[in-house]
Amino acid sequence: MYRHLLVPLDDSDLAVEIVARAIDLARPLGARITFFHARPDFGATQDGALQRSLAPAEFAIEAAGDARGVLAKAEVSARAAGIAHEAIAVTSDRPFEAIVEAAEKHGCDLIFMGSHGRRGIRGLMLGSQTQKVLQHTRIPVLVSTVESNAVGREMNRAVAIIKDEHRSLAAVIHGLRHLVQQAREEGGAPDFPLLRAALHYIRAFPEALHHPKEEAWLFGRLRSRTAELAPTLDTLEQQHRDGARRFAELHEALDAFEQGSTGIEPFALALERFAELEWEHMSVEEKLILPAAQTCFDDSDWQQIAQAFGDNRDPGFGTTPDEQFRRLFARILNLASDATQRGE
Repeated sequence: MYRHLLVPLDDSDLAVEIVARAIDLARPLGARITFFHARPDFGATQDGALQRSLAPAEFAIEAAGDARGVLAKAEVSARAAGIAHEAIAVTSDRPFEAIVEAAEKHGCDLIFMGSHGRRGIRGLMLGSQTQKVLQHTRIPVLVSTVESNAVGREMNRAVAIIKDEHRSLAAVIHGLRHLVQQAREEGGAPDFPLLRAALHYIRAFPEALHHPKEEAWLFGRLRSRTAELAPTLDTLEQQHRDGARRFAELHEALDAFEQGSTGIEPFALALERFAELEWEHMSVEEKLILPAAQTCFDDSDWQQIAQAFGDNRDPGFGTTPDEQFRRLFARILNLASDATQRGE
């Protein structure tokens, strides 16, 4: 029986579903998972060569790409499910070759891939890459069908967006915990600009955009369809308000820590209080609310919900806020990973 899965991921919404299915497969088998992401070689492009010379710092950010963020969200899911896992990112413009090589190098006995993925400049284009992997490996390949024209695609898209936003928040919180632990072990000051960037992300995206949309589009619509969930929805809405207060306390604790009036422990305590509430909140949503919505809502409902969650038009972030948030999220996770590695 299979004991070690290699799960290649791109940066599309479908990656959330691939991760969930891989975990569902690994859990009864007692298997471990190696999540894998192949980022394009930005340095080999004309723009990359120019940026390397003119703006080395920006080049490093672009070259790192979304890999850390893609893998961090997968790790959050595996960690919550109690699945042994690791994550690997490589630079390659031939993803199928990198996938086959990684599976062989790390002793994987099954490659678990999606049938389709994002087709575009930032994606692995899993449809074509899956075919090539099948042609070039002797390791068994299990293909999970996640086609865009599958039945219930609007529901799947909406649920994937909501879960992906949960994973993003959880990954940023996990990065903050790593930075706190590093600062404790080293006894020095943490990277305060990085901590502030992470809090800025939490305030600007989950707090300002995600939570209000949950109440307007998900909770409110469920209230109109069933009365059974009213107490749970009341609790979740109260948690939004409590979460905002705990986030304010977290921000105040960071201010005091940076100014030297307190040490790291008050900030660490505030972070754990905030993290505990957010994790409980997301767990209830995914275990109770989303399944209930899947039984109550029709395609029209899901189409509107998917559009609402997918359209983050916030004037504070220009005309393409999705791209701004994506870049900020990737930068936070890349820098947090670098800082943690330097501390090892």
